[in-house]
Amino acid sequence: MHRSARGILCALPLLAFAALAAAAQDASVSTRLDARGVKYALDEDGDYQVTYRYAEEERTQLAFVSGRTESIGGFEIREVFAPAARVGQDGVDGAKALALMAESGLNKIGSWEIRGDVLYMVIKLPDSVDASQLEAALDIVAELADNKEIELSGDRDEL
Repeated sequence: MHRSARGILCALPLLAFAALAAAAQDASVSTRLDARGVKYALDEDGDYQVTYRYAEEERTQLAFVSGRTESIGGFEIREVFAPAARVGQDGVDGAKALALMAESGLNKIGSWEIRGDVLYMVIKLPDSVDASQLEAALDIVAELADNKEIELSGDRDEL
């Protein structure tokens, strides 16, 4: 057997174990959301998508729990995030970006981030948060993102 093929065969059990560990982590999100009665769908990235409906304003807002965690300094971190604006379309220029940074500095939890052409409200949490804390983080990002969407785009309700 060729050396590189042997290496691949040796790595397969490790990859399978890593996939099982990731699936178990994701199952913990399902368990927590189910415990709180939060309805969700899995998107194409494996993130948990929750749709908030604000009946009084006749608006909806998407919010997400990341389907994976990242490790840093001994912490397992999971992101909860919601889109708020399209940077170009909604005029998020240098002055508005500076205002968003200042606003992020005042937030007790969460910050504004730009990913590609989308502005997001993002909360980065230890993955050990319980079901009610995870639901609260979803509620926070959804409300802040929808309020910012109204501020930046007016009546449009695209995100």
